[in-house]
Amino acid sequence: MTANSPIRSRKPAKLFVVGMWRSGTSLMYALLNKHPQIALLYEGDLLLLRPLFWKSLESSEWTERWEFWNNALSRHGMQPLRLCGSGDGLHSAAQRAYEEYAAARSAIVCGEKSPNYYDRMQELSRMFPEAKFLIVWRDPAGVCESVIRAAKSEESWFTRRGMVLRALLGCRVLKRERDRLVKNGVAVCEVQYEKLVSDPAGVMMGVCEFLNLPFSPQVASLEGADRSAIYTAEHHARVRGGEISRANRNEILPGALKQKIGRYIRLWRRQSGGDWPAWSAAAESSENEPGIGERVWDSVAYRVLRQWDEFIVRLYCLAPLALLARFREMKLRGQRRLASPSSP
Repeated sequence: MTANSPIRSRKPAKLFVVGMWRSGTSLMYALLNKHPQIALLYEGDLLLLRPLFWKSLESSEWTERWEFWNNALSRHGMQPLRLCGSGDGLHSAAQRAYEEYAAARSAIVCGEKSPNYYDRMQELSRMFPEAKFLIVWRDPAGVCESVIRAAKSEESWFTRRGMVLRALLGCRVLKRERDRLVKNGVAVCEVQYEKLVSDPAGVMMGVCEFLNLPFSPQVASLEGADRSAIYTAEHHARVRGGEISRANRNEILPGALKQKIGRYIRLWRRQSGGDWPAWSAAAESSENEPGIGERVWDSVAYRVLRQWDEFIVRLYCLAPLALLARFREMKLRGQRRLASPSSP
């Protein structure tokens, strides 16, 4: 196959694995990619970079920006020249990347795993109408606790201000996106993280059935899984191990935060007729729902935080690369300086 040749005449089926951050999507990714007919990208997140395609670009431009954003090309062993095509737009660029990665592995299911798509699944469905979605749910209290643990590393993405609020209210946004997909007749499979770690074989049998693929026993174990595309951050240590299990750790949720989560759980369960969230360790930590003042304040703060996230994306898409590289180097130097022992 030459660099500019078409990847395949038969297009693989598309699958997106989505969940809130720290909800078990990396575990699901590692298991799915053990199936010989599945090849998913790990948080390529090209679909976040829509501003890149506001103007006509050469493939070399968007691939360079994409690599700078999160090392997606090098993490997945993809060559920029193999993604070249005329009239690149976001849809064609993403599709070419998915299909190139699948073709190299002779897979018939391609797509991506990314929690960063939790609030844009409808957008993905419009872009790829034939795509299926696999949503991983986790107890919101467990999500928030895991975010707090992940933030203990100074270089963690989760050290950003407001990450716990993003994660908590993001669970409800994910549910809203899920409801709209189901209403529109999109194929959706839902997996509970707590069930996945207690019965991986049973859960993965259901997932394979959803994908119309034969069940392969190897997808129920992490042994031999390819974790090369997964970031080497400390909070990914468990998925990089060989055992599927929940960590036995002391609870670290502050009392006030646990009560806040409990208030929102009560609200969401009332709104859903008791159906969602299905699992919650904080359900009994509060007898009340959040008041109107708390709900308005949290909603405004969440929107501001997400608008800031979008601003950062646009900055990385549109600012001069040389300037961005200098800023990143300064930031890394600062992190290393903070992490190093104080000199005598």
